[in-house]
Amino acid sequence: MADKPDHGEHSYRGSARLTGKAAIITGGDSGIGRAVAIAFAREGADVLISYLDEHDDARDTAEWVQKAGRRAVLVPGDLADRETCATVAETAAREFGHIDVLVNNAAYQMTHESIEEITDEEWTRTFDINIHAMFRLVKASVPHLRPGASIINTSSVNYDMPRPTLLPYATTKGAIANFTAGLAQLLGERDVRVNAVAPGPIWTPLIPSTMPPEQVAEFGKNTPLGRPGQPAELAPVYVLLASDEASYISGAIVPVTGMTAPEM
Repeated sequence: MADKPDHGEHSYRGSARLTGKAAIITGGDSGIGRAVAIAFAREGADVLISYLDEHDDARDTAEWVQKAGRRAVLVPGDLADRETCATVAETAAREFGHIDVLVNNAAYQMTHESIEEITDEEWTRTFDINIHAMFRLVKASVPHLRPGASIINTSSVNYDMPRPTLLPYATTKGAIANFTAGLAQLLGERDVRVNAVAPGPIWTPLIPSTMPPEQVAEFGKNTPLGRPGQPAELAPVYVLLASDEASYISGAIVPVTGMTAPEM
C-alpha cells in the first residue's frame, strides 16, 4: 500500500491496563488486528497472532509485540478449517497457560455490483471465516478462559447499515451482532464478557485489495470527519473492552464509525 495505515507503531502509549493477560487475536497480521496486537502488548498482554498466510506481515506484528517486552506466538492457518480454530485455542492455552481475551477479528469480503456475481463458494467462504470461525474459536477457547475473561468480536457499521455491494460480508456482520448479544447472555454466569466493535470506514489492506479504484479514492470521505479512520484509532476501544475497567460491559456493540452516513 502506498498510503500505509497507522497501527499505532509510533504513537500508542500503554499504561499497564492488561498486565498479566494472554490474548488471541485473529487476523492479527495487519490492519485492525495489528493495531490491537501492538496496543495489547504495550498494555502488558502476551499475544497469539492467528493469520492466514501473510508470514512477513505476521512476523512484523510479532516484532512490535516483542519490542514491548511481551511474548508473541504466531499460528498460521485458514480459519475456515475447524481444525485450525481448535489449534489456535489449544496453542494459546499451552503457550500461556490460560486465555483472558479472545479477539475475533479475521474477516473476508469482496465487492459485487449484482447478486449474479456472487458464487455459492464465495458466499460459503465468507460465512466460514466471518461467523462460523467465531463460533468454533469461542467453543474451543471457553474451557481455558479465566473468570473475568473478555471476548471481543469485530462487527461493522454494515451490521445495521448494509452496503448492497458487500452483501455476503454485510450479512455476516449482522449475524455477528446477534451472536455477540446471545453469547453475552450465555456466558455471563461464567463471568465471561462478550462485546463487539463496529468499525466504519477504516483504512486497512482489505480496502484496496477488495474494492474498485473509484471506491477506494472516495473511501471514508462521506463521514463528517471527511476521511477514513486508522487502525490505531480503534485499538483503544479493544483495550477498554479487554480490561478489567469494562467489568460491567457485556453484550454491547461499540461503534467507531466517524458517524458514517447510511449510504457509505
